[in-house]
Parts: sequence; C-alpha cells; structure tokens
Amino acid sequence: MSAATYTLPSTTRPSSLRIFLTEIRYEVLRALRTKAFSLSAIGFPVMFYCLFGLLMNRNVDISAGVSVAKYLLGGYAVFGSLGSAIFGIGIGVAMDRSAGWLELKQASPMPPLAYVLSKCVMAVVFSLIIVSILTVLGVTLGHVHLTVLEFVQMALLAAVGAIPFSCLGLALAFLAPPASAGGIANMIYLPMSFLSGLWWPIKLLPHILQVIAPIFPTYHLAQLMYGALGAPTIGTTLSHWMGLLGFTAIMLGVTWLAFKRIEQNT
Repeated sequence: MSAATYTLPSTTRPSSLRIFLTEIRYEVLRALRTKAFSLSAIGFPVMFYCLFGLLMNRNVDISAGVSVAKYLLGGYAVFGSLGSAIFGIGIGVAMDRSAGWLELKQASPMPPLAYVLSKCVMAVVFSLIIVSILTVLGVTLGHVHLTVLEFVQMALLAAVGAIPFSCLGLALAFLAPPASAGGIANMIYLPMSFLSGLWWPIKLLPHILQVIAPIFPTYHLAQLMYGALGAPTIGTTLSHWMGLLGFTAIMLGVTWLAFKRIEQNT
C-alpha cells in the first residue's frame, strides 16, 4: 500500500501594483465613509464659497470678464485641497500613530510607500470632488462662465497642489501629539487660508498681510489658479511653481527628521 502524497497549494505573492491599488482603494473608501471627515472636508469650502462667492459678491467684478464668483472659485478650490490634506493626512496619520495602527503597518510586508501614497491619493480624490462641486455651484448659481479648458486646468492644479499640502499633513502628523493634532491643524488651516487671500481678493487685505502672503504655499497655488481662470495674478508662474516645490522639499525634510526622532525614542 503506497503512502499518500500531499501537495501544498502554490501561493503567489501579490504584485506591488496590486498592493498599492488595494491600499489606495480602501483608504479612499474609508475617508468617504467617515462622515465626520468627508462632510467637513467638502462642506467647509462649499459653504464658504456660497457665502462669500455667491451670496455677497455675485455681481462684483475683479476685472473685465472675471467676476468675484469666478475668482473665488479658484481660491476655495485651494481651500478645499488644503483641508483634505491637512485633516485627512495630518489628523489621520496622527490617529493611526495613537492607535498603534501605524506600527502594525510597518511590521506588515506591505511596502511603506503604499501607506503614504494611499493618503496622498485620497487627498487628491477629495480635491477633485470639491473642485467639481464648486464648479457646478459657480456655473448654475453664480452664472460663472467656465470653459472646459479652464475646468481641466483648475482640476489639475488642485490635484497637483494636494501634494505639498499632503507633505504638510505628514509633517504635522509626526510632529504634533496625536491628542492635539486636530487643534493644531485648525490653527494652520484657517489662518493660512485667510492670509493667502483664499476667502476674498488678496488686494483687499492690509498691505502688511499682502507682503507676507508669499511665504504660504496656498498663496502660490491660488495665484496659479487665478491665472488659469483668466484673473489678475501677482508674480510669475515660475516663481509660484518654485515656491510650491521648495515648500514640498522642506516639509519632506521635516517629516523625515520627525519620523527618525520617533523611531529613536521607541
């Protein structure tokens, strides 16, 4: 009588691409299903645009052919992109740290970049959702004339702009204590938006605030937005891209140093 032979089932390791796509999918779904985040991330820019862009200034023009409603459409698109990143990533990663979920991710075979990339893609997705909603409101309620090219440029700028804001969120997540990350995020989110001229035309701000505005990445992205919409801008396109690139590099450096400090202390 011959002994029975058993063959172990073959296991195939999932490809890196599949791991990345799976992580991105579930991160986006998690953010959409977290009502406290999704409603506030989308609701804040929509509410502010309706108040300042549609109700209060709908018949005021910034320049020939550019109404306040169209001008602030770009500003609140940047406002939404910043909020998605700083709350979705800054607070999200800080909460993962507090719950020990980040350590579990590090111990798993998943590539570390997949976790970070999924957070960034989530911020990009929310930025595009916000731009689309603001555009519908502007066109239907504010009588904003927007070409397809202008909408595409605005959407692309919002998606690209989510990258430096995501780096800011990561720096916040590793620098701030998890319990206070939400408060610190609000202290960055609202003042930075105001000082960058996102809520109303920057020329209406006091001169001293107009002088310090270029230190903020939101200012540079907003100027690129205004240029794409045919509105008056300050500075050159190259200077604004360099400002965003420099800020991204600084935030990545700060994030790396903060992460190394946490590793040494654990």
